[in-house]
Amino acid sequence: MTKQNRLHGLVLAGGESRRMGTDKALLRHGTQTQLSYAVELLQRSLNKVFVSARSGQAGDPERSQYPLVVDRYSDMGPIAGILSAMEEYPDTDWLVIACDLPNITDRTIATLLDARSSTDPFVAYKSSRDGLPEPLCAIYAANSRKIIDKFVSQQIVCPRKMLIRSATHLLEPNDPSALDNMNTPDDLKGSDLELAS
Repeated sequence: MTKQNRLHGLVLAGGESRRMGTDKALLRHGTQTQLSYAVELLQRSLNKVFVSARSGQAGDPERSQYPLVVDRYSDMGPIAGILSAMEEYPDTDWLVIACDLPNITDRTIATLLDARSSTDPFVAYKSSRDGLPEPLCAIYAANSRKIIDKFVSQQIVCPRKMLIRSATHLLEPNDPSALDNMNTPDDLKGSDLELAS
């Protein structure tokens, strides 16, 4: 059996939160921010967890309390954070989650980890809505870097499109609501998240 690379966690928190109108990392999840909730969730399963941020966010009090990977690319969306992490730690696999998943649980993470192999470039859940890969709760193996670079060279920077067009190991969601993300204030209705006061 091929030896597996080390695995780190990456919480994507570099977005501009335009549709929400306020920083999604600072949304309140009970007594903590959504960012701290996401980081602590990954820390329960992984030894090292990083927060992905844009350069202008590196000094932000919430993000800077965690180990940071600062984006080395601009105008590329989430893949900028993933590529930046891969450049910083090239022999590492990454379990990547978005910071705006209030329903994500330890079970969601455990199922991903159980499905990880030394050969799959990507492991992701199927969307409960359309059956397509959910790229922002997924494992990106170190060996996926060449695949990602090829897509970027073709001006394809959408991680979902990358996973759709690749040999992605797809998992059935064990909880369809676990991967519901929050993009607008309306999305917050009925969720555990609140706008920061």
